[in-house]
Amino acid sequence: MKALEAKFGHSAGDLKARWKEIVGETLAGRTEPVKLTKARSGGATLELKVAGPVAALVQHQAPLILDRLNLYLGPGAVQRLRIVQGPISQPVRGRTGPARRVKGPLDAAAERELADGLAGARDGPLKEALIRLGREVLRHDRR
Repeated sequence: MKALEAKFGHSAGDLKARWKEIVGETLAGRTEPVKLTKARSGGATLELKVAGPVAALVQHQAPLILDRLNLYLGPGAVQRLRIVQGPISQPVRGRTGPARRVKGPLDAAAERELADGLAGARDGPLKEALIRLGREVLRHDRR
């Protein structure tokens, strides 16, 4: 295998297995390595499939992506990116950022105190907003 790898280099399958580690979670959810073409002289060209309008972002971050690829594959292994727009096999599902923590409910005494404090306010969107704000303040005070 080492002799074949030395002759032909890494494949796009090798990159797919480690793609999230190479480019990060955000880009990995919107891009997919398709083909790694080795040039006769110099480094290879990576064909990168990109979901829709993310191509502009990927083009802007191409030097960073190339640096990360060369860190993984070896110095000078990839010199160019070829960006192709199209559907990727694992599209992004919802948010790709850090997961939000679920906020726990207030205890009954704090909820009652909040309701008593806003008992004189008229029902409507302002009162609902004040209740939400009061819950957040009371949760923050508990910490």
